Amino acid sequence: METPREVLVIGGSRYFGKRLVARLLAAGDRVTVLNRGSSAPPRGAVHLVADRDDEGSLRSALGSRTFDVVVDQVCYTPRQAAVARRVFAGRTRRYVMTSTVEVYEYEDSIALVREDAVDPATVPVDLGLPWDDPEFLDSQYGEGKRQAEAVFAADPTLPFTTVRVAHVLGGDDDFTGRLAHYADRIRTGEPIAVPVDNQPATYIHVEEIADFLAWTVGQDFTGPVNAASHGLLGTEELCRAVAAHVPEGKTVLQLVELGEVSPFSFTRSYGMDNFRATRLGFTFGDARQWLPRAVAETLGKGA
Repeated sequence: METPREVLVIGGSRYFGKRLVARLLAAGDRVTVLNRGSSAPPRGAVHLVADRDDEGSLRSALGSRTFDVVVDQVCYTPRQAAVARRVFAGRTRRYVMTSTVEVYEYEDSIALVREDAVDPATVPVDLGLPWDDPEFLDSQYGEGKRQAEAVFAADPTLPFTTVRVAHVLGGDDDFTGRLAHYADRIRTGEPIAVPVDNQPATYIHVEEIADFLAWTVGQDFTGPVNAASHGLLGTEELCRAVAAHVPEGKTVLQLVELGEVSPFSFTRSYGMDNFRATRLGFTFGDARQWLPRAVAETLGKGA
């Protein structure tokens, strides 16, 4: 019988994070969840309460604990990464950070983007930016993740993996409200604002990204890896899937040159190449096959 792995999940209290914790527990891992105490982890997991931004608080909560793998679900800035890198040096054999497709926001290509398009080892880091300002952080989400990756990548003694997650759909606990945005407008016939040059993106189901992260915990590869289902989806396809559950509604797309557009509407392609993860052994599903189920789950219409 294999020795259970010691896994720490930072965050992990909602959406695909809580699904990850459930999968690790089911696999027999010894799981510790660290958060600010807003919610307790499921039975079987150890709960540590700390502010991950406070280095002293984090060290105190961890004590002398060590881990085989740390999965950081809530690292958004290079400052948070710098604290974590100092605290977990010598405490874990591998550090996995959940990142985002948004790190590729400056990559202007119609081809599916591969991991080497953004090498974290070459990304400049500026700890002096106002990362503690919520408005700034929200507007610089992709940059914050990109610089956080760079901080970890700069330490060759800490084996590091960054999982660049595609846009996540599905589940009855989707807190983003993005599909609900479409449902509301289709129901009322209100225009759905999209760019004139509206580009598609890659997506992943909430259960699939939880599967991927749980699988990653058991691997030993390092560096960036894209996590996305096969296939690109455009706004029109998302609208059709939503409209199937709003038969009395009407879909009205409004092309706009400038100004705010609807969620999942992009002026550049957000398509990620998942070849590396596939070659490493993970099998992704097809976005078009799970999309109807994802919409039904999120809109509360059943499977």
